[in-house]
Amino acid sequence: MRDTFAETVVDWYHANRRDLPWRRDGFTAWGTLVSEFMLQQTPVIRVIPRLEEWLERWPTPADLAAVPPGEAVRAWQSLGYPRRALWLHAAAVAITERHGGVVPDDVTELLALPGIGDYTARAVAVFAYGERHPVVDTNIRRVIARAVEGQGEPGPPSARRDLAAMEALLPDDRPAAAAFNAGMMELGAIVCVARTPRCDVCPLAATCAWRAAGYPAYVGPRKAVQKKYEGSDRQVRGLIMAELRASHIPVTAAELDGVWPDAAQRDRALAGLLADGLAVEAQGGYTLP
Repeated sequence: MRDTFAETVVDWYHANRRDLPWRRDGFTAWGTLVSEFMLQQTPVIRVIPRLEEWLERWPTPADLAAVPPGEAVRAWQSLGYPRRALWLHAAAVAITERHGGVVPDDVTELLALPGIGDYTARAVAVFAYGERHPVVDTNIRRVIARAVEGQGEPGPPSARRDLAAMEALLPDDRPAAAAFNAGMMELGAIVCVARTPRCDVCPLAATCAWRAAGYPAYVGPRKAVQKKYEGSDRQVRGLIMAELRASHIPVTAAELDGVWPDAAQRDRALAGLLADGLAVEAQGGYTLP
């Protein structure tokens, strides 16, 4: 089954994949690393223009490492979770100092870089260098849950279980394995989507366990639901960050007072930004690091 399953996905991927910057010939390993940081919890359509701007400004890790981390945070703009910009800057510094400015191809060495977790390390090794590793994201987990396990959605993430499930399907051939990883992601992103799966055009429809079972509703454990954004500390942090990004001089405490009416929540959000290193105290107010 593994070979047929993988061949079906790979053939479909080569015929239907979207034209995305990180899939084009000649795209650098550094570009792949930057794209993976940006794509975490951010839609592709928002990432592409920011990625292009970023790589034009900082085409190598050494270029980014040469500027203050606050410039990375400023350039991050509306991508969300700005700590990713700090981590990416720290990774650029480490790559420059430890690896001569070349993004490593080894998963263990990638994991030793700041801000890089198991998914990102595997993705860079596979998509930038063609190494053979299973890569698992939300889309892949959903495709496996439906097509292989017959469940409407995956249960809570488990790295050990999820990687083993993907490894069981992964071709032995390295180029085929890389294409299969990308194909499973693409299938989950544009066909086997969460709410309205397009089973009529799915290459796995004939063998999909969930479809064969009559699309039973998922009744297993669920991951925790994220709290709403409106009115949250995350929203207040974002508003403060917007003020800091927009100014090249310290933003005064009085200016920040106008960002959010609840003083206690505003102070809590600012304290969190200071603790995370996303804001620093300066003479007269606060700035990016």
